[in-house]
Amino acid sequence: MITGTREDIVTGTLAHDRGRLRAGLRRFHAGPGREDQEAVEVDETIGNAARRSLGTRARWWLLVGTLVAGLLAAVALVAAVAPADRTFAELSGTVQSLMSVATPLFGILLVRDMRRAPARVPVVPTVLAVGLPAVVIGVAGVLICAATLALTPADVADEPWRFAGTIALGSVLVQIVAGLVGTGLGLLLRSAVVAFLATIILPLVLFALLGGVESAQPWLTPFGSARNLLSGEMSALRWVQWLCVLLIWGVGLNAVGAAVRNRRGGPTAR
Repeated sequence: MITGTREDIVTGTLAHDRGRLRAGLRRFHAGPGREDQEAVEVDETIGNAARRSLGTRARWWLLVGTLVAGLLAAVALVAAVAPADRTFAELSGTVQSLMSVATPLFGILLVRDMRRAPARVPVVPTVLAVGLPAVVIGVAGVLICAATLALTPADVADEPWRFAGTIALGSVLVQIVAGLVGTGLGLLLRSAVVAFLATIILPLVLFALLGGVESAQPWLTPFGSARNLLSGEMSALRWVQWLCVLLIWGVGLNAVGAAVRNRRGGPTAR
């Protein structure tokens, strides 16, 4: 009696295991199913995407290279300009603008990660995750400019730290918009190289086209908005102008990119 029961148990266990093995093989050959995709969506949080933004050695080197370029630009500018131009605002305008050229690349690389995912990945965490490298670059740029100005042995302007707090905040905001431009164009354009070139060319071209209407530049272009932010001379109107640029180049561009990607039938659905 006991022996027969044990044999039945062993036979049933083996049959159950064979059934699970066959089901696993079918799922393997069929690729990720709906349940697998939903699990990936649940697991893909902003924190996970943020870790991916700086999750490879190449991206750390990109970050280091960006900061080194900013440091060299700060040192060169302090050495080259007249004492009246040695201010935190002048340094930040050059250093942050230079580093903002590289910031969109982090967003483009995050979108490329999303494209390579084997299952459906939501867009929103990927877009928001670019804030991590953007904030790191912005804050590091502030420290670079402050240290360079404080440690320079040369004469400086009479009020070198004027609007320093506003400029520091503006520096971070400039980099965040730059990162969002990267994710937006990364969603719109399949090639990472083309997307990166577009992050430079499109804002510059629009800025140049609006050269005859300078009052429109801060409303419609990242460069016009960045110029105001990095000067530190912000008013209520200029903050509204920055919000318009954020809505156009940050929110709107990414919304259009996500919609285009969904229409293409990619692995993302929102």
